[in-house]
Amino acid sequence: KFGVFPFQSSCDKDVILNILSVLTDLLSLGTGRRIHYVVSKGGSEALLQALATAAGTEPDHGTLLPLLRLLARVGQRDRKFGLKVQKAEATDLILSLARRHLGHPLHLTHCLWVLRVCASNVTTGTMLGINGAMELLFKVITPYSKRHVRTVRAAIGALAALLKSKSNSRRAVNRGYLGELLRLYQDWHRNDVSNNYIYIRRGLLLCLKYITNIQLGRETFLGSRGMEILFTSVQDCLSCKNLDPIITTATHILRKCYPKEHLPVVTVRSSYSFPLPGNASAEPPREGSEGDSESEGEEEAEKDWENEDVESKEEDCDLETDVNKLRSRPVLDRPEQELEKYEALCAELSQNFQELEFESEEKKSLEDRTENVPSAPSHFIPSATSVKHPNCRWRNQSVTEMGPDPGEQDFKVPFQSWRKEEECIWDKNDEKRDIAEETQDKDFCEEEDPSRSDLFAFCPLPKDAAWYKKMFYPHCEASLNPSPEGRLESSDIVRNLLEKHHIPFHSPCFYAARAKCVKSIPGYRELAFPDFWGHQAPPYSKPVLERKHGVQRDKVLDDVRRLIQPGDVIGRTVFDLDDPSNGSSPAAPGCLTFFSKFESGNLRKAIQVREFEYDLIVNADVNSNQHHQWFYFEVRDMKSAIPYRFNIINCEKFNSQFNYGMQLVMYSVREALLGRPGWIRAGQEICYYKNHYRRSAAAAGGVRGRFYYTLTFSIKFPHREDVCYLAYHYPYTYSTMMSHLDILEQNRNPKKVYWRQQTLCQTLGGNPCPLLTITAMPESKNRHDLEQFCSRPYVFLTARVHPGESNSSWVMKGTLEFLVSTDPIAELLRKCFIFKIVPMLNPDGVINGNLRCSLSGDDLNRQWLTPSSQLHPTIYHAKGLLYYLCSIGRAPLVFCDYHGHSQKKNVFLYGCSIKETLWQAGCMVDTAVVTEDVGYRTLPKILDKVAPAFVMNSCSFLVEKSRASTARVVVWREMGVLRSYTMESTYCSCSHGLYRVSK
Repeated sequence: KFGVFPFQSSCDKDVILNILSVLTDLLSLGTGRRIHYVVSKGGSEALLQALATAAGTEPDHGTLLPLLRLLARVGQRDRKFGLKVQKAEATDLILSLARRHLGHPLHLTHCLWVLRVCASNVTTGTMLGINGAMELLFKVITPYSKRHVRTVRAAIGALAALLKSKSNSRRAVNRGYLGELLRLYQDWHRNDVSNNYIYIRRGLLLCLKYITNIQLGRETFLGSRGMEILFTSVQDCLSCKNLDPIITTATHILRKCYPKEHLPVVTVRSSYSFPLPGNASAEPPREGSEGDSESEGEEEAEKDWENEDVESKEEDCDLETDVNKLRSRPVLDRPEQELEKYEALCAELSQNFQELEFESEEKKSLEDRTENVPSAPSHFIPSATSVKHPNCRWRNQSVTEMGPDPGEQDFKVPFQSWRKEEECIWDKNDEKRDIAEETQDKDFCEEEDPSRSDLFAFCPLPKDAAWYKKMFYPHCEASLNPSPEGRLESSDIVRNLLEKHHIPFHSPCFYAARAKCVKSIPGYRELAFPDFWGHQAPPYSKPVLERKHGVQRDKVLDDVRRLIQPGDVIGRTVFDLDDPSNGSSPAAPGCLTFFSKFESGNLRKAIQVREFEYDLIVNADVNSNQHHQWFYFEVRDMKSAIPYRFNIINCEKFNSQFNYGMQLVMYSVREALLGRPGWIRAGQEICYYKNHYRRSAAAAGGVRGRFYYTLTFSIKFPHREDVCYLAYHYPYTYSTMMSHLDILEQNRNPKKVYWRQQTLCQTLGGNPCPLLTITAMPESKNRHDLEQFCSRPYVFLTARVHPGESNSSWVMKGTLEFLVSTDPIAELLRKCFIFKIVPMLNPDGVINGNLRCSLSGDDLNRQWLTPSSQLHPTIYHAKGLLYYLCSIGRAPLVFCDYHGHSQKKNVFLYGCSIKETLWQAGCMVDTAVVTEDVGYRTLPKILDKVAPAFVMNSCSFLVEKSRASTARVVVWREMGVLRSYTMESTYCSCSHGLYRVSK
C-alpha cells in the first residue's frame, strides 16, 4: 500500500517502526522476486519520500536506520534507483545525512550503503561527485586505521561505485586521489598479515580498476609506480589461494595499464604481396597513424569478449527477414552460352562405355602417363617399399622452376628426378661427435617400445642440427663429401629407412615430385619434413589438456616482470621474414633456430625474450593486414627436457579453444626416423589472452581501440638437437592433397570405381585446382544400366576454402578414401550417386600459409554472389559448374562445403530454412503463403544417428544477412538446392557421443 499510505510526519512513531520492521522481515526472508514486487508497486519512491520526511525534522535514529537499510536493500534490485533519487531531489539529502553523521560510525555506515546504490547510476554518481561525495569518502577511509572497519568498507564500496563515472575518475586523478589509494592499499596489504580484511583490500583495487579505465588514470598509475606496487603485492599473495579475488583484480589492472605498443614489425601488412591482374589493386587499406592514441575510456567501452561466442551473437542479430530475399531465385551471373564449356567437366554424362572391359587398356594408358613414377602396389593401401628415391629439400633450385604447368591432358607430374642416381652421403665426423647422444636416444627408444629398438640401429643420430638434411638432400652432398663410398653408404641408409617406412595413403616420392611443381610467392626451395615423411595417427585417444589453476594469471605476471625487472630480457631478433639476414645465418649459441619458408608455413618473426622464451609473430594473409591465427614452423638447436615458452603475440580472435583444453601439434624428426612418424598434441601451461599490442584501425577492420591476443604455451622437446615442427593444427598441404589423389587413382579398383580427375581451373597463382568425379561403373553395357548410370543424382562436395582450416582437408581425405573403398556402404553410395568433388577451393592460400584469404586478399567464401573470373577463379568456375548442372536439369541433391570451427566442439551442419529464420527473428509466418520442404533436416538427422562426432543440437538452419554471399546460401538461393550445407568440424575434441573426450 505504499502508493496510498505515504509516510507522514504526523504518523505515530510506533506505527512507522512496525511497518519498517514488517517490511524488513519480509524482504529478508523473501527472494529477489519479492523485492522486485515491492519495486514494481512504487516501493523505492515511497521510501525516498519517507526519507525526505524523516530528515526534514529532527532525525529519529530509531526510524532512520531501518529506513536506510530498506533503501539500500531495495535500491540494489531497482535498476532505475539512481534516476528516482534524482527525481526526488534526494542526492543532496543523502550527502547531508552522511556529513551530519561523520562522528557516528553506525549511522554513517547506513548512509554510505544508500550512497553506494545511488551511485550505481552514472549520471547520479556524477552529480554526487560534483557535490563533494569523494572528498567526504576520503575523510572516512584515510588515514589507514583498523577502527570502524565496517564503515571503512562501506565507504570504499561507495567510492568504487562513484569511480565508474569517467568524470569522477578524472576528478579523482586531478586531486591526487590515485596516489592516496595506492598508499592506502600498501598500508592495508602490509598490515593485514592474517588476511582478515580481504574485502577492504579488494575494494581498494576495484577503485584503482575503475580509475584506470581512463587514459589519464593509466598514465598517472604508471607515474606513481603502480605497476611495481601491485606486482610486488601480488607476489606476496600467490601462495594463498584464499587471496584469489585480490590476485585476479590486481592482475587485471596490471594487464590494462601495461604500456601500449605497436607490434615490433615494420608494417602489419603481409610480408608477401602478389600483383593482381587487371585494374585490381593489391594494396591493402592504409594503416592508421602509428601515433594514433586510443580514446579515453577505451577499456571501459570495449566489451569483455573473453567468454563470448561472437559468431553465434552475430547470427542472432543478423537474420534475414525479407521473404523475397529468402525465396529461391534461380538467376545467372554470366551469359548462358558461357556454361557450355563446363560440359567437358561432366564427361560421365556422355560416355558410352563401349569398351567396358577396358581395365587392361586403362592400366596401360595410366602406365604410359606415369612411366617414370615408382609404381604403387596393386592393393588399395600403398606400401612404402616401392619408394626408393628419397628427396627432401632443394636449396639451389626453386620448385617453381621445374617446367610448364601441368594441364588437364597431362595432369600427372613426371618423376624423372626419381630415376637419377642418389647423391646422398653421410658426414662421418658428425657420427663421431655424438656417440653419447646416440646411446641416449637408443635407450629412450628401447624404453618407449623395445620392439622398435633395432629400427635405427644402423644409423646413429649425429649432433649437427641439419643431420636429416644430409640424409635426404640430393643436390649438395657431393660437394660436402665426393667419396663414392660415402654416397653409397648414405643411399643404403635412406633405402633401408624407406623400406621400413609405411604410412597408408602416403608416399614421400609422390609428395616431393608434386611439390616441385607448386608455385608459391616466396618460391619455396625446401620441404617440411612432416609433409614429406608423412603422419601416422596414434592408436589411442588423448584427453584434452586440463587447465592449471591460475596459469593465465601467472603468464600475465611474467609479462609484467619484463617491464619492471628487465635485467634478464634479451630482446634479440632471431628470425625475420622481412630481413633475410635474420634466420639465414647460424643462430647464436644457446638460441633456437626458426624457419617457415615451406609450403603452408607461417612464421614472420621470432624474438628471443629470455634464454628459454620467445615472442613469435605470424604473417598476415597475402595482400592483407589481418587474419592471424594459423602457424606452422620449424625449430631446431633445442635442449631436451627444458621448458621453452613461446608467445604468439598477434592473434586476433576474441577467444580460442586453447582456453578449453586444446593443444597445438608437434612433429619430431628424430621420433619419425625412430619409427614414430606423427604429429602429437603438445604443450603445457597453454592460455589465450588479450595483450598490450594495439591493432591499427586498418588491421582491425576499421575499428579503433582493439588489441591483439597472445597464445602462450610451454614445450619440453623430447631430444636434444632435434628438428621439430609446431603447428596450430595438423597441417595438410596442397602437395599432400595432390599426391594423395595420385595414390587413390593408382589404387582404385577400375572395375568398380569410376574415377575422373580433371582441372577445374588454374588458380590466381598458377596452380591447378583439381576436380574429381567418383561413382560406380555401370553394371554392364546394356541400355538400362547405362541409363541408370547417367541418371544418378549429383552430390557436390567442396573443402578448404579457408586455408587455416586444415581439419576440413583431413575430413575430405577420409571422405575420398571411403568413397573409393570396398566398404559395402561406399559401394552403395557410388551406385546411387555421382560425386563431384573440389577437394581444395583455395590452393594458393594453403600453399602460402594464409589463414582465410586467397592471393587477392579476399575471403573466397564471401565471393559466391559475384565472383570474378580473374580474382576468384576457383569460385567462379565451381559456381559455373553448378549453374551448368542446373541448366541441364541435374542440380545437385546435396551440396556440402567442408569447414573447421575454432570455437566450438563436435561436428555439425549449417543449413538454410525460410521458416526457421523468420521464427527466430520473431516474424509472423503465414504457413499458407510461406511453404517449405523440411527435407533439409533429413541428412543432419541421419548423421546424428550414425556419426558419433555429429551433434544435431549444434546445427543451425538460419540465414543471416552477413552470410548472403557464402557458398551455402548462394547455392540454396540461386540454384534451388534444398540440402545446401556448411559442415563444421572442431579443432579440438568432441563433447558428445562415442568420441567424447574428457579431461
